[in-house]
Amino acid sequence: MIELGIGMFGDVQIDPTTGKIQPAAERMQQIVAEVKLMDEVGVDFFGIGEHHREDYAVASPEIILAAAATITKNIKLGSAVSVLSSADPVKLFQDFATVDLLSNGRAELMAGRGSFIESFPLFGYDLKDYADLFDEKLELLTRLNKQDTITWSGKFRKPLINQQIFPRPVNNSLPIWVAVGGTTSSVIRAARLGLPVMFAIIGGAPENFKPLFEMYQQAWVDNGHDMKDFQVGVHMHAFFGENAKTVADKYYPIYAGQMNRIGASRGWPPYQRSQYDFGRSIHGHLIVGDVNQAVEQILHTIEMFGLTRFSAHMDVGSPDHTDMMKSIELYGTQIIPKVKEALKKAE
Repeated sequence: MIELGIGMFGDVQIDPTTGKIQPAAERMQQIVAEVKLMDEVGVDFFGIGEHHREDYAVASPEIILAAAATITKNIKLGSAVSVLSSADPVKLFQDFATVDLLSNGRAELMAGRGSFIESFPLFGYDLKDYADLFDEKLELLTRLNKQDTITWSGKFRKPLINQQIFPRPVNNSLPIWVAVGGTTSSVIRAARLGLPVMFAIIGGAPENFKPLFEMYQQAWVDNGHDMKDFQVGVHMHAFFGENAKTVADKYYPIYAGQMNRIGASRGWPPYQRSQYDFGRSIHGHLIVGDVNQAVEQILHTIEMFGLTRFSAHMDVGSPDHTDMMKSIELYGTQIIPKVKEALKKAE
């Protein structure tokens, strides 16, 4: 059965006139309240990202997830993503095992290389090792997840010799996902390791990703994994309101502002309303509108790729907390049930 959840990066509000930045403490408290509501309205999972910048509130997803674990009952709690390349896999595994124990088995870990690079100098890593760091650390993380006692050696950390890792998660292992952008090497690596993949589709036309999905499925089979264990998802920018035009017009300056802040450091041209409007079409990557529009676009995406999971990235630019709560409410009480009912009828 399809899982529908919400991803966040912990964006803080930035006043477009004064440049004043929302205190991280305020945004963190809002996030915890938002996750509590997600649980109450039936959202399947929540993922929070890791960033080390002034415009994002969350540097340690596992701490936010631990807080959320104590006030939720059913929702799965994961990172989206943990920047594995600049983390210690042993400590990361222990931290998520702790969240798993606090939440009675609801923790997940999503590993990624990270599209921002601030964590590399912060934790003493060289960007020239960007790819090798991820390969080695993902291999170690998957070993830790399978073995109580481990002997291991690599290039970037001292060896582990007959080392026991505590605490262990509820079922002795964690669900580990890999987040990928658009590279074939990332897709094939995940398939080889038998790990589920979350594709970040945050620009252009989603249909352009179809070859990567097909490649992942073929590599999964070629590496001897059973299709009954096959899981694949997408992460897409989304926001919901009662009226499609009203929510789109209100959200546009917030979304464009964040795109331009990120784009300024990456050489992107100024974000245009035409990009936004195309993104909101059935062929686009933005799911911003009312309930019916969201249901149609989510179903289209699920069917296009054969998804088992859909993640609505809902806090790009940090909309007002009240509007966030309304978006979450609509998603949980109306959009998710309608999507699941439509898929059930189509079986």
